[in-house]
Amino acid sequence: MFSAFFKREVQADFSDTQLHDQDSFYAAFLKDLGKCQHEVIIESPFITRRRLRTLLPTIQKLKKRRVRVVINTRNPLDGDKDQMRDSSLRAIAELQHLGVQVLFTGGHHRKLAILDRQILWEGSLNILSQNDSCEVMRRISSVQLAWQMTRFIGIDKFIS
Repeated sequence: MFSAFFKREVQADFSDTQLHDQDSFYAAFLKDLGKCQHEVIIESPFITRRRLRTLLPTIQKLKKRRVRVVINTRNPLDGDKDQMRDSSLRAIAELQHLGVQVLFTGGHHRKLAILDRQILWEGSLNILSQNDSCEVMRRISSVQLAWQMTRFIGIDKFIS
C-alpha cells in the first residue's frame, strides 16, 4: 500500500533550493516579489502593520503592474487580542485598498508563498507578522512543487 502511495508522489528536483532564517528571509523574498509578473499568493496566519511596512512598497509596485496579489490569513476577529486585532484590521484595510484579495481561513496556520506558480516559499516564518523569533523558510524554485502546493491548499476555488 505505501509503495503505491510513494510512486504517485511528485518527483521533483530539489537542487534549486535555499534555506533562510529570519535574518536573511526578507531580503531574498522581496527580491523574488519584485520579479513577479502574474501572481503572488501568501498564506500567513497573522498580519501586523509593523511587518506590512516592510512589504507594502513592493506590493504597491506589483499592483501598479497589475500583478494579482492574494493573501490568505486568519480572521483577526476570531480571538486575537485587542492590540493585535486592531493592527491586523488596519493592515488588511490597507491591503484591500490597494486591490489585494484577502481571504480568511478558520484555524489557519500555514506559512507559505507561491510566486508566479514557479517559486514556493514554505517554513515556519509568519511572512506578514514575523517579529522576534527564530524561524526557517525554504525557497524552492520548481514549477512542479509550486503547482502541487497550489492544488494541495485548494486556493484556486477562492481566487477571483
